[in-house]
Amino acid sequence: MEHNIDLSGYSIRTDLAVEAHELAQQQNDSNIPGVWLQADDSEADIKVTRLHVQNEEAAKQIGKMPGRYLTIEVPKLRDNDTAIEEKVAQRFSVEFANFLQQLGITEDKKALVVGLGNWNVTPDALGPMVVENLLVTRHLYMLAPETVGEGYRDVSALSPGVLGITGIETSEIVFGVVEKSKPDFVICIDALASRALHRVNTTIQISDTGIHPGSGVGNKRKAIDQSTLGIPVIAIGVPTVVFASTIVNDAITYLLGHFGQSMVESKRAYNKLSLSSLPERKEPYTEDDLPDMESRKTFMGLVGSLPEEEKRQLIHEVLRPLGQDLVVTPKEVDDFMEGVANVIATGLNRSLHRAVDEGNSASYTH
Repeated sequence: MEHNIDLSGYSIRTDLAVEAHELAQQQNDSNIPGVWLQADDSEADIKVTRLHVQNEEAAKQIGKMPGRYLTIEVPKLRDNDTAIEEKVAQRFSVEFANFLQQLGITEDKKALVVGLGNWNVTPDALGPMVVENLLVTRHLYMLAPETVGEGYRDVSALSPGVLGITGIETSEIVFGVVEKSKPDFVICIDALASRALHRVNTTIQISDTGIHPGSGVGNKRKAIDQSTLGIPVIAIGVPTVVFASTIVNDAITYLLGHFGQSMVESKRAYNKLSLSSLPERKEPYTEDDLPDMESRKTFMGLVGSLPEEEKRQLIHEVLRPLGQDLVVTPKEVDDFMEGVANVIATGLNRSLHRAVDEGNSASYTH
């Protein structure tokens, strides 16, 4: 059955390049020319994906600017486990240091770290919370350079707030600070939006394409990137919110996945096969985990038989005119934000300052 529904005006937003690439692959049913991707899951509990959008044509295909994107996915990051957080902080510091090297940014280059977001709204407070834990040294280089030891970089930091608090575009504030303080590169940190439940509060993205404040929730502001500032801009983000339409869509997929695996279990039990041989239930469910199309129709009717992206966009089409496509964050967001902000700040301190390492980094964070 074909469904001739025009859903072009109801695209689901995502700030993550890996998700945009996945969506483009689904729509084209093939790899995207001009996009290089490499996944590394050699380290337990951590998956690193490197994605390079190499030209404008590929950028149009996936809806992301040309450049490099690095994604660190850690499902257990939600657990608020200090051992996992330390492991992620160390991996992040290594990956970020390598990212700087790829951009030709050496240890003598001055950095300005900008913590974007609204410090009064917890899921949007990632940037300001990271800035609180950074080791800043610019004032020491200016006032008492003889007191600065080997292995430290000139680093300054700023939390400019949001337009609703200051009445000033964030990009204008950053541009003014860059013009006066003259850093060699800028690091912007912001909360993101995801189009998948399993990536909320589990993922860190690094990119060299700059940032568009507010774009994840539909509030498009002037970009903060190399074209506007004249120097390299590296963006760091963590998805902390998801749209209600995504929750509904993923809930349907989880139900179908549950039914699919339950059918397999029942069949094996009927045939007196050991249930211990079944694969462990995992998140997210893939197409292979779902029941056949006839069973999907039985369980969920027409909605169950829709292709993944068409189903997602149809839900969005229903909710948005009613004003019900809410932006949602997990209830544990307070603890998570404190933990992930410390992870990123620790990783940045280690990668920006050679003198900061695993042994002494706790001295520089709260």
